[in-house]
Amino acid sequence: MTKTTADRRRNLRVALALTGLSVMLGACNTTGDVVTTQTVPTDYRQRHPIAVQEAKRSIVIFVGKARGGLSAAQHSDVAGIAQDWTREGTGSVIVDVPTDTANSRAAAATYHEIRAVLGASGVPSRAIVQHPYRPEDPGLLPTIRLSYSRIAAVAGPCGLWPEDVGPSILDPGYNENRPYFNLGCATQRNLAAMIDNPADLEQPRAETPAYTARRDIAFERYRKGAATATTYPEAEKAKLSDTGK
Repeated sequence: MTKTTADRRRNLRVALALTGLSVMLGACNTTGDVVTTQTVPTDYRQRHPIAVQEAKRSIVIFVGKARGGLSAAQHSDVAGIAQDWTREGTGSVIVDVPTDTANSRAAAATYHEIRAVLGASGVPSRAIVQHPYRPEDPGLLPTIRLSYSRIAAVAGPCGLWPEDVGPSILDPGYNENRPYFNLGCATQRNLAAMIDNPADLEQPRAETPAYTARRDIAFERYRKGAATATTYPEAEKAKLSDTGK
């Protein structure tokens, strides 16, 4: 065997060894993207969280073509939405008024009365915006709609069933006794709808001032040694009769 042939074989073995080493080092590379599988939380508060976002509050005023103005019930509805706006509104009161309809003249007269009621209930004129519109369906009675934006707590949507709740070969974890996905959604959605102030979800309210009039009376009775409890003369009338005992 010549020296040149031996050198070639030695170089070939070194090359094969370096190739194998590079393959091994490449298999140990961890700098690539790691693929993870997202699991559904078992806590219903995490599956269906209550979110605080901007929503709309609106009412509808029906207007006939032969009568303009508000009825007594409609007057109360407009005054009520005005009071709600002063407490929770985050934008203008938008009044959608139909135009080029059979009741457009009556709707225009009703709009002016609506502005008067809103102004009398504390809504400034600059916060009332008229928005004329043409109804898409001529067969429906055109209405006046009042709406404004507010901060609200929401949850859902509910009724989602991404997985089979029963035994299935497609769900290998069905025997782990985990809650199904839709469980607790209705409770969270109802709780969000009942919350008066969404800020209560994030922080407690400030304490209100004490009722000093009642506190002074209780302290004065306590100083004199008298009972501090309030007496209700009508309380005895609510008791059941002792007749027949």
